[in-house]
Amino acid sequence: MKVLDLQCPHGHRFEGWFASADDFESQQSRKLVECPICGANEVSRLPSAPRLNLSGATDSKAPAGADQVQAHMMRALREVLEKTENVGDRFAEEARRIHYNEAPARSIRGVTTPEDARALVEEGIEVMPLPVPVALKEPLQ
Repeated sequence: MKVLDLQCPHGHRFEGWFASADDFESQQSRKLVECPICGANEVSRLPSAPRLNLSGATDSKAPAGADQVQAHMMRALREVLEKTENVGDRFAEEARRIHYNEAPARSIRGVTTPEDARALVEEGIEVMPLPVPVALKEPLQ
């Protein structure tokens, strides 16, 4: 098993696990390797060093790198997705129903137009855009 460090054109870094280097090349040529954050399939391989397991050798006081920040954001987004109901393109309608006590109060998420989002805010309904990476749009496991 080969673990490769990969990066998309947007600078998102991630790992890919492949049976071999040839397997990676084959999948990449067929556009099967995608960034789990944005879905870009123009992925490049980064130089990587062998991984050593030196237990106790990590510095827990080291500042969080970009990879750690990205991982933290993914965990937080996954938690939001797990704790909200997806109402899809009925978001504006359902948000109004909840606001005017016509539907049970609950946390929802969905899709709406920028115009509808502004109208909701003008009505006093709090909304927040939530950019969801491609990797989290799939069913949660």
